[in-house]
Amino acid sequence: MATNVGKGGIQLTSPGVEGPMALDAQGCAVTVAGHGDWYEIAKRGNLFQANAIITAPVIFTTAAGTGGPLIWNPLNSGYNVALLAVSFGLTVASTVVAALGITGNTGQTSAPTSTTAIDSNKNLLMGGRSPSSQAFRVGTPTNAGNFLMTFGDLDTGAITTTFGGMNWVELKGGVIAPPGTWVSVAASATATTAALNINLVYEEVPV
Repeated sequence: MATNVGKGGIQLTSPGVEGPMALDAQGCAVTVAGHGDWYEIAKRGNLFQANAIITAPVIFTTAAGTGGPLIWNPLNSGYNVALLAVSFGLTVASTVVAALGITGNTGQTSAPTSTTAIDSNKNLLMGGRSPSSQAFRVGTPTNAGNFLMTFGDLDTGAITTTFGGMNWVELKGGVIAPPGTWVSVAASATATTAALNINLVYEEVPV
């Protein structure tokens, strides 16, 4: 194979055509992203979203009615569920001040009980495979959540008098649910009357 050390190494300027590597004035390699951050994950059919419309999300230490979305990763899924982002919109104000966050736990060898159907759970590759994990609007896991990683808050002010807008938080794979575990959105206190539209974006990574 022909080599081209040029100004720092080999790069392809087009398929099969080599050119010199771009360097800055200090001799450092200059790179740019070829695609968006999640493009490769999405192209491989491993990027999913789960959307749930929730009323009064419960405190994370309560198992009954946890959610949502609540994502259960079955023991035989063959994938880790890695959370990449969460977004939420508040449509009815809470009468209780609370923080929203991510919770989860181990010991979930079968699907949670008392589940309600997820509002939407889709592969973000149009026409891609169905997820190997299972998403629910709410459910009752075997063990209540044992942590809360907060990403937002709810106050008691009327939503017509506060600044509106979508809340979007990058999690960047920092929360992983291996097979036999579950992960969900929950609150620091049961947010009575609060109504939210919540979305989790996640990757299924082969184990």
